[in-house]
Amino acid sequence: MAVHTPDNGFPPGTVLLEDRNNSQSELILSPTPTDDPDDPLNWSKLRKAVNFGLTCTYVLFTFVLIDINSLAYRGYIKELGLTYATFNRSSGCNFAGLAIGCLLLIPCVHKYGRRPLYLLSATLQLVCAIWWANFHHAGELITISFLAGIAGSVSEAIVMITVVDLFFIHQHARMNGIFIFMQSLGATGGPVVAGYIVVSLGWRWMWKIVAILVGVNLLFVLCFFEESKYTPTLVGHSATSKPSQFVEDKEKSDTTAEAQPVSSRVTVDVQRSRKSIRQRLAFVTKTDIPILQHFYQPLIVLFSFPAVAFAALTYGSILSWFSANVSAGSYFLIAEPYNFNAAQIGLFHLGGFAGTLLATLTAPPLNDWLIVRLAKRNEGIFEPEMRLWMMFPAAAINSAGLMLGGIGLAKGLHWAVLAVGNGTFGFGFIVTADVALTYLTDSYPDILGDALIAVVFVRNGLAMVIRFSFTDWIYGMGIQNTFILIGVIALVTAILPALLMIYGKRARVNTTQKYRTFSSCQLEVARAVDVTTP
Repeated sequence: MAVHTPDNGFPPGTVLLEDRNNSQSELILSPTPTDDPDDPLNWSKLRKAVNFGLTCTYVLFTFVLIDINSLAYRGYIKELGLTYATFNRSSGCNFAGLAIGCLLLIPCVHKYGRRPLYLLSATLQLVCAIWWANFHHAGELITISFLAGIAGSVSEAIVMITVVDLFFIHQHARMNGIFIFMQSLGATGGPVVAGYIVVSLGWRWMWKIVAILVGVNLLFVLCFFEESKYTPTLVGHSATSKPSQFVEDKEKSDTTAEAQPVSSRVTVDVQRSRKSIRQRLAFVTKTDIPILQHFYQPLIVLFSFPAVAFAALTYGSILSWFSANVSAGSYFLIAEPYNFNAAQIGLFHLGGFAGTLLATLTAPPLNDWLIVRLAKRNEGIFEPEMRLWMMFPAAAINSAGLMLGGIGLAKGLHWAVLAVGNGTFGFGFIVTADVALTYLTDSYPDILGDALIAVVFVRNGLAMVIRFSFTDWIYGMGIQNTFILIGVIALVTAILPALLMIYGKRARVNTTQKYRTFSSCQLEVARAVDVTTP
């Protein structure tokens, strides 16, 4: 079944996940870790948990900052005289900032590391939260929204890069699922708390409290987030061995216990101590890798690799519908027949939160389990297309949730019906986004930086267009017809994974040489260490 290519025997994304030549089948860790204690793949469970936990908290506050704006609609209307069209324009500018920011900032992770981008983003978020608490005019709202978009633009791409830095391929779906859940928690759980704050203290205090939380998050990132970009400078070779005993302290022993299934790894022939705390928390980890090509390569990657285009279109469309759904619900629930106040609108988001939580607890672990099972049936060989089976029920779930919520809102049905629709869509949203992003991660891991810039740019570009046009769309077609159309489009997107399951592997084979060309320019480890295979 495996399609062979001249160099490594497999096309990009295809890996041997289980060694069936031994007397006992062994799960192979991919990518192969080195013996270097500074290799993030070799970090202890605690170090990985701290780093990944901080990235998740950062994502949480990013989406709280972006999505609680709707809770202040009534206050904006009453105190500042703003309109629904202004809200959608500011939201569109937010997505414009997200799209532009990823093009400008993400390339810097290759040159300067992950840590400075996290710090820069968190600092700008703090500035935006403080300004939001003190603005008075529509122009300010649009400007703040744009800057907040730039601040949050690195959140999706850089977190997924961090996932690849720290975790193995059979862990990707779970880690990406947690990351996407934190997005949804900020977007759906944040408004629950914010609603009560608005009712009790006013909408300006909502932003003041967010500013305090974002400031605390910035402090934690400053003090505890380690740089996860791995740039060894040593010469080594590929060898078959069990995990090295290079480090004997307790922290390393946790990782060794986790890595027992390893059947091959890259060893580094050197004796050296682990980096100091000062080195691990440096503001910048600079390399001599050029970054100019990373400002234009994402668009080339988008049109050159079908997996990138698929992830961009799928993730972009699903987030556009998520944004439209939240916007319509938050605005029209303040009118008849619901007359919800800010706290009630916040509680309404619990439906979506419940759906995303249930999906996070079930879908990503099921996806990782499924690909291991399918790889076992395929002589131990994993193909990224094995991830796509879950896209088909997700498309039906998304369509049903959107239609239920939109039609219910148009007909003035009980709010519980709308909440069920939101919860249903929330479940499908997590599954769809997780599978799309993990499929991309598995297919082309060595060009993930450029690929994610393309994905995030398209995602936010689509969402921007939807939000700028959503006011006219709603008033032109009506709520019911708008959401019926959206639901049909969401269902039709199931065609994309079907095509990839038929032609995806062939596309990966045909793009092998192009992938190697791009990865030779981007893969940081390849530039930093000379690895030869005997």
